[in-house]
Amino acid sequence: MNAVVAAVAIMLVLSLSRIHVVVALIIGAISGGLIAGMSLDATIEAFNNGLGGGATVALSYATLGAFAVAIGKSGLAHALADRALALVGRQEDGAAVTGMRFLIIGLLLAVAISSQNILPIHIAFIPLVVPPLLYVMAKLNMDRRLVACVLTFGLITPYMFLPIGFGGIYLNEILVAKINANGVDASDLNVMKAMALPALGMLCGLLIAVFFSYRGGRDYDMEALTKAERVDASYSPRTLVMALVAIVTAFVVQLWLGSMILGALAGFVLFNLSGVVRWKEADDLFTEGMKMLAMIGFIMIAASGFAEVMRETGEIATLVDSSVATIGENKALAALLMLVVGLLITMGIGSSFSTIPIIAALYVPLALQLGFSPLAIVALVGTAGALGDAGSPASDSTLGPTAGLNVDGQHNHIWDTVVPTFLHYNLPLLGFGWLAAMVL
Repeated sequence: MNAVVAAVAIMLVLSLSRIHVVVALIIGAISGGLIAGMSLDATIEAFNNGLGGGATVALSYATLGAFAVAIGKSGLAHALADRALALVGRQEDGAAVTGMRFLIIGLLLAVAISSQNILPIHIAFIPLVVPPLLYVMAKLNMDRRLVACVLTFGLITPYMFLPIGFGGIYLNEILVAKINANGVDASDLNVMKAMALPALGMLCGLLIAVFFSYRGGRDYDMEALTKAERVDASYSPRTLVMALVAIVTAFVVQLWLGSMILGALAGFVLFNLSGVVRWKEADDLFTEGMKMLAMIGFIMIAASGFAEVMRETGEIATLVDSSVATIGENKALAALLMLVVGLLITMGIGSSFSTIPIIAALYVPLALQLGFSPLAIVALVGTAGALGDAGSPASDSTLGPTAGLNVDGQHNHIWDTVVPTFLHYNLPLLGFGWLAAMVL
């Protein structure tokens, strides 16, 4: 068996068996290296060499977590939640409750989409916005699997379709650049046109989740929720205004310097200077915030080590070559197999951004040889990279929603986030990505 396939399969089986994702990634990486014929020492060395690739992301999440806790201290999110809860309390008929559900869904979707382009803070908003709303969601009997699907849609679709913010990085700086580097001039192509059908597939998955899969209610333990979620968060007009000022400051610094770390630190320091966070509380608050997103950071670090072992095995190219041998001259089968291989690689690595450089070098020459148009190649490589971001145990697009929805221990990462997002997004994306490659 191909070592990459085996490693990803082992990692996924362990994760589905409720083994912690970090442990599953480490065991999967070591197993893949050994299956590929690498020595244990060489496998461990490759894994260690890859760990640094996730360090910057991990530190960014840690500082953003601290900033999010400081915003929570200001009471901003709780003020919004109290307003929503007051509205819920006045709803008596089923139609009004349904309206409140859609209002919350629309709010979370808008914030998630904005976090990728207008105000590129990615998943840092989730621990800030979602936990205070969990009580409201529980009162409305909202299924958290639906919320996970909504958040994941907002975290993925904008970057794979809109060339703004994180989308500008994914589409222009990575996708187009790597396709250009491998022999196809994609600089003048309309990337939005190339990715429109795949994005439509994501939208179809969202609509299915909202109107069919999870439209029913789900009960949660209100006592456990109250203990876990409703922390001391008194607020006043001054603390709310300072929270807004700190958020704007963090955004401006981040956009100016291009650093999420410095942006979050600037916002946190402003909270200290304004007195919203007392100096004697600052150390404990910063530590609490770092712990809040520490799990995501460690998983991203472990995923970088996993990815490095997969690259060192040399069997990613073998996997693609074996697919080519099966394909022959069949373009339809070629497109399908390339997308499936992209899904497999991204689910193992956990990052679309890290997958593109790997598959572009392999797919672009193959697609040219089979006669795909430049626009179809952009759609094919872009979709193959995005496939697996939803539904990967190691992806921040699934880890982020879990971090916000599982504060009371009632939302399982694998079964309540990973599996629902895999079914609702990867399958439609696979079909619509294949269609785009065939018609463009």
